[in-house]
Amino acid sequence: MKYISNLLFSLCLITITQFLSMEAASQKVSFHWQKMANGVWKAEVGKPEAKNLLSISGVSPKIKAINDMPSANFPIAENEIEVEVYDGKTYLKFPLDKTEKIFGLGLNFKTVEQRGRILRLHEDHYDGVDNGRSHAPIPFYVSSKGYGVFINSARYIDIWVGTGVRVDSKTPADVRDRNTDPKWSASPYSDNVEVLIPAEGVELFVFGGPSTLDAVSRFNLYQGGGCLPPKWGLGFWHRTPTLFNDAQLLEEVEGFTKHQFPLTVIGLEPGWQSKSYPCTYEWDNKRFPDPKGLIKTLKDKGIYTNLWINPYISPDAKLMSTLKPFTSSHTVWSGYIPDYAMKQTNTIIGNHLKKNLLDIGVSGFKMDENDGFDFWLWPDVAKFPSKMPAEMMRQTYGMMMQKLNTQLYRTENKRTYGLVRGTNAGATSFPFVIYNDYYSHRDFITALINSSFIGTLWTPEVRSSGSAEDWLRRMQTVCFSPIAMLNAWSDGTKPWTFPEVEKEVADVANLRMQLIPYLYTCFAEYAFYGRPPFRAMNLVDAFPNEIKDQYMVGDNLLIAPLFTGEISRKVFLPKGKWYDFYTGKLVGDSEVITVAPGLAHIPVFVKEGGIIPMAVNNTVAEGKYDLVIKYYGEKDASYQLYDDDGKTFNYEKGDFSWRTLSVKRDQKGQLNGSISLPATGKPDNIGKITWEFKTK
Repeated sequence: MKYISNLLFSLCLITITQFLSMEAASQKVSFHWQKMANGVWKAEVGKPEAKNLLSISGVSPKIKAINDMPSANFPIAENEIEVEVYDGKTYLKFPLDKTEKIFGLGLNFKTVEQRGRILRLHEDHYDGVDNGRSHAPIPFYVSSKGYGVFINSARYIDIWVGTGVRVDSKTPADVRDRNTDPKWSASPYSDNVEVLIPAEGVELFVFGGPSTLDAVSRFNLYQGGGCLPPKWGLGFWHRTPTLFNDAQLLEEVEGFTKHQFPLTVIGLEPGWQSKSYPCTYEWDNKRFPDPKGLIKTLKDKGIYTNLWINPYISPDAKLMSTLKPFTSSHTVWSGYIPDYAMKQTNTIIGNHLKKNLLDIGVSGFKMDENDGFDFWLWPDVAKFPSKMPAEMMRQTYGMMMQKLNTQLYRTENKRTYGLVRGTNAGATSFPFVIYNDYYSHRDFITALINSSFIGTLWTPEVRSSGSAEDWLRRMQTVCFSPIAMLNAWSDGTKPWTFPEVEKEVADVANLRMQLIPYLYTCFAEYAFYGRPPFRAMNLVDAFPNEIKDQYMVGDNLLIAPLFTGEISRKVFLPKGKWYDFYTGKLVGDSEVITVAPGLAHIPVFVKEGGIIPMAVNNTVAEGKYDLVIKYYGEKDASYQLYDDDGKTFNYEKGDFSWRTLSVKRDQKGQLNGSISLPATGKPDNIGKITWEFKTK
């Protein structure tokens, strides 16, 4: 018995010692906030890793643009932000007010408000559940109180958004008896956001407001500002079936001419290469015996060429003779995985792309399969010669591919615009739009809304449909997105596949082309001021409900899509008067309305004082173009129209102009419009102007 007592005493002593050791190891970390720019603060807690999202992207913040924004004070009670380092991990806690809404935390497809959710931010193909696994697991959230928090880590990050109830809570949840209290909840109130990072430290950023849009804009500017695509990138895109050859491609182009349908970009899918899955990045000389001549023929028609690639290189590819030492320990689809964290990899692949593709006129790339699933990507046990952990590689691989391609075109002083499957924080300025194989129309719109919170772009591309109605509704929404694209890689669909709605599809595609001056200005505001061109309603106004199916394009246009089977829908109008885009009729003032527009039109509304510059024809990619400027409302108004050469980076050296469009009433009470002249030596691509006052 004495032996047993001694043994129990020893075990208790060991347990107490271990507990005390754990308590000693788990300690709150002191830190201070350093002001990086107006309304931007950074703190380094613990021992941050050298590799993080911003260091990998390598993009410089636009400090001057941030400093030109309204001043902002530190928006969170500093004493309520807590950090602990324990067991090789970093624990963060941020406060939440009772009515505070949280947005962001990756590209979500079903939810806009994230409070009450538990997420693991993990680069992956979207699989139908908002659990943090997505194409853009960006660790940034923005609050309805007008501030944002960014966790600059390239690790998988776990986040509890108002779900973890702490013993030391300032506002503890009520204790209720489930047997007798109908208000008992399995999810009691929580007043914090808690974050777990598998590293012994991290960089934290806080972005001030005062508005939610201001906080998002500062976040975007700190990543170099948004991208400014070439004008041609904002036209209509069509991707051909996988194994098309040059003759079939040209026949497809002729179809667009025959049907009088606009076409700006033609996309070639995997069959342009001699081998794909894995890829060679070399032309198939049977299907495309003269790629340079083909690209020139297309360009002479005003059509730009975009090529599909994925990261995995065939053992038979010519570039493998020098690339192989800079690839991973594992393969994907029997293809080598380039290590884009190494300078040598970027040089080898960059030189190959330039010599064989850019130099013959290829205008951009669609970069596929750099996102997931787990069984399609390398495992986290893979090793890379750069020594970057496979986890970090997965979180940033798509971003590193974007970085290389952006630099290649920048060296040529040519802007590009393309598609990618994976991205992360730090890539806001890279000219790529996310897409995927998930195909829910309604969820596509929610993803478009969510992209505006996190500094990325998303396109609800069109592929196929089961009915003419669904086809038209999808075409209508894609024409109000970052890339208006039909992707026929699989089944060869065409814009006129459903003849009964061919005219309506052509109408909305032509409307997209006419709106390029307005869209281009929206993207200029993204690049210069950080304001997303496509915006969630919560970046415009405070709404009591979660709004997942309507959004803004710039400051002036509200888009309210309809989906298959719907003949009417509710629309939440922000503060002020709003007018029907097509008729100019007043539809409401700070209220909820019901609209039934018919099949021909997607509901579009313009706010009071809205000025919408539109091209008269479809040729705005280069040179001068005429404008019809539409005005909505009854009061004086002004609008800044952006202008540059539309294709180079000369705008970064000051070669651009902002033209002021003004509407004022004269002494007779009549509305008149005017446009300012560009400064001497600045771009002037605007030809004849016609004003159209829509509100009668």
